[in-house]
Amino acid sequence: MHSLLGREKKEEEAGFGIDLGLSPGFLPHAATMFSCVGCFWVLLSSALVAVCSFSFISPAWIVKDQLRNNHHHHHNNNKDSVSFGLLWHCSESLDHMYRCYTFGGLGKFAEIPSSSWQTSAVLCSGGCALLAVSSLLAIITIFLPSGGCERRICTLAGYMQMAAVFIMAAGLLVYPFGLNSSLVRSFCGDSDIYYAGECQIGWGYMLAIVGVMLTVFLPFFAKYAPKEQLSPTPLPTLL
Repeated sequence: MHSLLGREKKEEEAGFGIDLGLSPGFLPHAATMFSCVGCFWVLLSSALVAVCSFSFISPAWIVKDQLRNNHHHHHNNNKDSVSFGLLWHCSESLDHMYRCYTFGGLGKFAEIPSSSWQTSAVLCSGGCALLAVSSLLAIITIFLPSGGCERRICTLAGYMQMAAVFIMAAGLLVYPFGLNSSLVRSFCGDSDIYYAGECQIGWGYMLAIVGVMLTVFLPFFAKYAPKEQLSPTPLPTLL
């Protein structure tokens, strides 16, 4: 008798859930508003946008520090401490002030001293912009319910981040081809392609390399970012 009453009670509870249109696994999924992998993907994407943007606008891709034994030759101090970036170059003047200038002034892209640096500036800025748009899409997915729309946006953002990796990496590989320009040689001596001469690689270029290397992992996280982990987004497995 008790077993029959218990069975009827369970059937009534199941019927109540069906009348409301709820599946047995609905409540746990409804409570899961955020995916841990998705949140980490959003945070890492936003951080890498900031890192890449800061490194690309920094003037310290190629640097030359002031010589320690050159205190009596003040006429060479302005050339002993110098740095170059994608769009900027900085030098220390006679009054020991470190001043930075754009190549030829703002709006004069053709004044960048090397065609390789011009190409690198276009590639790096384009890849960084693509990464910023994908990061915005990643933020949008947090507030979307789990489903096809979320998976499609994650897929799109993952492909954009994958393209940004190749574009920014190409820009970093092209940049050292400009070391043989006359402007760089006037400060770095006998510099050539992939050889900085008396200069050295600065922290800005190294930061850009680290940023691109970390961006490689973003498409992998985008694959598992959706809240429904039964069917991850169909990104090609590169790792």
